[in-house]
Amino acid sequence: MGDSSLLRELRGERADTPTVWFMRQAGRSLPEYRSLREGTTMLDSCVRPDMAAEITVQPVRRHQVDAGIFFSDIVVPARIAGLGVEIKPGVGPVFDHPIRTEADVDALPPLDDVYDAALAPIREAVGLTVAELGTTPLIGFAGAPFTVASYMVEGGPSRDHLRTRALMRSQPEVWARLAAWVAELSGRFLRAQVLAGASAVQLFDSWVGALSEDMYVSSVQPHSAAALAHVADLPVPRIHFGVGAAHLLSPMLGAGATAMGVDHRLRLDQALDLLPAGTPVQGNIDPAVLFTSEEVRFAEARAVLAAGSAASGHVVNLGHGVPPDADPQVLTDLVSFLHEQGTARA
Repeated sequence: MGDSSLLRELRGERADTPTVWFMRQAGRSLPEYRSLREGTTMLDSCVRPDMAAEITVQPVRRHQVDAGIFFSDIVVPARIAGLGVEIKPGVGPVFDHPIRTEADVDALPPLDDVYDAALAPIREAVGLTVAELGTTPLIGFAGAPFTVASYMVEGGPSRDHLRTRALMRSQPEVWARLAAWVAELSGRFLRAQVLAGASAVQLFDSWVGALSEDMYVSSVQPHSAAALAHVADLPVPRIHFGVGAAHLLSPMLGAGATAMGVDHRLRLDQALDLLPAGTPVQGNIDPAVLFTSEEVRFAEARAVLAAGSAASGHVVNLGHGVPPDADPQVLTDLVSFLHEQGTARA
């Protein structure tokens, strides 16, 4: 597995042909996923080892991407820990009881051996997935403390995260305790996946772009670092990705990542100017081109390869996740095109 193109690129060793996988490649865009999951809730499917493994493998089988991303959700660890949370269709994750006071934090369940034992279905699912993937590496993932804690404070999705940002400023000690709890939650979740066979991890911070750099460094970075520290002693690359976070690339890397994901708002060559020399990058085809012509898509792919050509390692991805209404054949053809670009990339 160590010689796979994904791991080589994440170590800063250029492979012969472009390496590609897509965030949210497993899930709603695939008819085989919808068929398999019929009658099963999203979160229930995440804790059924056989189903989670099959869903993870489906896009690798169909698109011939160079990595699987473990099928789960950023709120799965919270549910496993005992919190009431569901994913409501058309809305997203919704918590039964928002966390907004010191008493709410006091009532959070302990994260101890009981929680580790409850991760058994996740370890089993990873084991099944790795066996099925063979020489294709699996990426484990978890939600970063700011994003998961924001869902917990807001009670569900939020456009501006005002309650969360207000809590961070008005009750910093309550925020720090909540973020530390989430860091432990996500960190143990990451470690369980790696020990079960995942070859790399990605920490998603979907909403972190809402923060200033000062607020991130003072109130979030230490907790993201605590989450990533759970796997820092293991020989796996650690990718960190945030949405709208161009101004946070350097401090996010400083949280303990070994590679940085870049969304579609910033060209990779510009991202490289902001990052320390030698930092591997991931990204960042605009998901919007999936709904354009083949000519436009392939031109975007070539532009992204060119922008990332100076990186020590470059894993091609979208600048965010696969939209649910994307045509799977478009993704398959894009992967094939990228894999044909070896000579131009070299």
